[in-house]
This record gives sequence, structure tokens and C-alpha cells, in this order.
Amino acid sequence: MESHGISKTELKELMREALISVLTEREDLLQDAVSEAILDMKLGLAMEEGDTGEYVPESEVLSKLAD
Repeated sequence: MESHGISKTELKELMREALISVLTEREDLLQDAVSEAILDMKLGLAMEEGDTGEYVPESEVLSKLAD
């Protein structure tokens, strides 16, 4: 069996072309990824804003869930 090698430069160029192709043909993938990243960032900011350092005992949470 014959083995064909590929140089690092050729591989890099192939990967670059493939990525450009995917992003131009499937813009929705990039839009979805950016949208998810923004939502994650907003959730993190909301969590930081809501963190008062005050905690409720676990027993109180469980009793409310049982009601």
C-alpha cells in the first residue's frame, strides 16, 4: 500500500478552505454559535448580579419543593 504524505502548510490551507466554505455556505452555524455565546454571557452576568452572598439552608429549599 502506498502512503501519501501532506505537509503542514498544505494541511493548514485545506483546513482554512474547509472552514471558509462551511462558514459561507452555512451562515446559520456561525449565527447560532454567536447567539449561544451571547446568551451564556448574559446568564453569567445575571448570576453575578444576583449573587448577594446570602444563602438559604438546603432544608428550607427542600421543604418548599415538598409543598
